[in-house]
Amino acid sequence: MKVFVKGTQFEIDVKPQATVVIRITTTNQRLKDYRIEMLHPMKMELLHRFVVFLVLFMGFGTLQSYGSARRPQPALWRGGGAAMTNYQTIVVDQSGNGNYTTIQAAIDAIPTNNMQWICVYVKEGTYNEQVKIPKDKPMIYLKGAGKRKTNVVWDSHEIIQLDATFNCEADDIVVKSMTFINSYNYPSSNNYHHRKPALAAKIAGDRSAFYRVGFMGYQDTLWDCTGRHYFKLCSIRGAVDFIMGTGQSIYERCTVSVIAGSLGPGKPGYITAQKRENANHSNGFVFKDCNVVGNGTAYLGRPWGGFARVLFYNSTLTNVVVPKGWNPWNFIKSTMNLVFAEYGCRGEGAKISGRANWVKKMSKDEVRRLTSMSYIDEEGWMKNQPYNMLSS
Repeated sequence: MKVFVKGTQFEIDVKPQATVVIRITTTNQRLKDYRIEMLHPMKMELLHRFVVFLVLFMGFGTLQSYGSARRPQPALWRGGGAAMTNYQTIVVDQSGNGNYTTIQAAIDAIPTNNMQWICVYVKEGTYNEQVKIPKDKPMIYLKGAGKRKTNVVWDSHEIIQLDATFNCEADDIVVKSMTFINSYNYPSSNNYHHRKPALAAKIAGDRSAFYRVGFMGYQDTLWDCTGRHYFKLCSIRGAVDFIMGTGQSIYERCTVSVIAGSLGPGKPGYITAQKRENANHSNGFVFKDCNVVGNGTAYLGRPWGGFARVLFYNSTLTNVVVPKGWNPWNFIKSTMNLVFAEYGCRGEGAKISGRANWVKKMSKDEVRRLTSMSYIDEEGWMKNQPYNMLSS
């Protein structure tokens, strides 16, 4: 089997003695052989995967493969608005006209401890699978065909740490133009006793960004678990604690959609459940220029941790927001430690006359600090991503 990469020829020869010889020929005809002793003969499919792995790892350009037509090879993709515009792209297509038919298979093919951006482009369709990006696979750009065109759907609700439709543990991840759905009790549940956490996504890595991504569920939809995150033009839908966690995140121009109507008369939902547990911790949720819409009623948030911090800034709050705005939950005796605030909001749900008397009034300086991109990006990590969300 021969593989050509920008003037470099990889020639692989499997010997009867179970020895694999990889011969590299460059444009100046200098040769180098790599011999790998095998305990068992290597099957061609396994060998083919090894070559794809090798080329991806070395970060070469367009790949053309001869000798095995089992699947198309990763192509070169040119991104925009970023310091690095050239990166490998793996195509996922259910019909078989790509490199893989499932998203997870594409992610599994990426080298561990990868140090160069690799795009996984997911074509239009509904993918019924759980997707996990493990901690040792950073720098993945997961791109769909559109928020309403590429959907990843799973139904799981037993173990919160494992049940998310999309579980992202790696740092430096970008997701664009797709939707994650946990279909358990979604879009609504009329049986209160069977309502359980059912995550659409768990985001636990640092320096991660999401552009035009949907997160759909009923309870605990988006676990903004830990790390610094940026969500722009995203849609998050749920009824109970559907944006929760210890993340340090800015949600900009996002649509927060409440579906608490099915909870029943007089039973409000909860949008956020933030878990800051110490006054010295930097984490918190900032909603900037967002829209809060939906059916039923809901509190803007309740504390999962005793020092929870949530700010709604310059956002439109419809009458789905209950007059009190915020709920102290299990911290009614220590509300002085909670940082729940609104600043410059508008709409029927933004009237502060009925707000709980313990809700904070932030200073302009504090609001400016939390709403600045430096709150999550002091060192400028976003400018090194393969898609420029800041100018979009």
